[in-house]
Amino acid sequence: MLKVAIIEDDAPTSNQLKGWIEAAKNGIRVDQWFNRDDAEAAILRERYDLVVLDIELGRERHAGVALINAINKSHGTPVLVVSAMPATIYRSIMKALDAWDYLQKATFEEADFIDTFLDILRATRDRQPARPATPEASGSELSLDPLRQNTPLWRGQRVNLPLTAQRILDTLYQRRGQVVSYDELFQVVKSGRNRDNIRKHISTIRDAFRELDPQFDCIENVPMRGFRWAEAQPGAPR
Repeated sequence: MLKVAIIEDDAPTSNQLKGWIEAAKNGIRVDQWFNRDDAEAAILRERYDLVVLDIELGRERHAGVALINAINKSHGTPVLVVSAMPATIYRSIMKALDAWDYLQKATFEEADFIDTFLDILRATRDRQPARPATPEASGSELSLDPLRQNTPLWRGQRVNLPLTAQRILDTLYQRRGQVVSYDELFQVVKSGRNRDNIRKHISTIRDAFRELDPQFDCIENVPMRGFRWAEAQPGAPR
């Protein structure tokens, strides 16, 4: 039986998420925790398949950050963050943490949550240990293995991105050299299907790459249309 933990201090929100999860998939045990201490004890005691948590718990504004660190040190369970914290703040947290994805409260519907939740479960099930790069992959600066949900590699270095940003990156890279329209990218994201949100995800991707490579400029903005992945030309200045 799959085991999921919901860590959320607001009981109505926790109950709503629990109901959505139980309706989405049969055979899931859902544990609800409402404060950091109880949640931390459960994380050490149980082997959850997925944790859904809020960043703010009661008066502890960053309790969720401490919990994600505890999760990473114990079982490495996938984490879906559901929080009212603005995405701009969350992106900076993502650089240091391994949460899989983020949904901002009041910006998504039940279907968005269920799609993201099931995507993470599928990715966890299908994920396999990273393999050495194939000759084809080693010839490119970017290495992706979306079927196994391995973290993207840029010039051999790990690029830390939430799951939605990984999906956008994969879409752009698979169609490199072509313009991917906003409408096409709307089909990739699970919530916030508007141009501003797409631009925020693109900014997240660029920031993550530029932490590793300050000269990164492979994602081009095509005004009024969308974005394009443009491979750097060999020998071109970067």
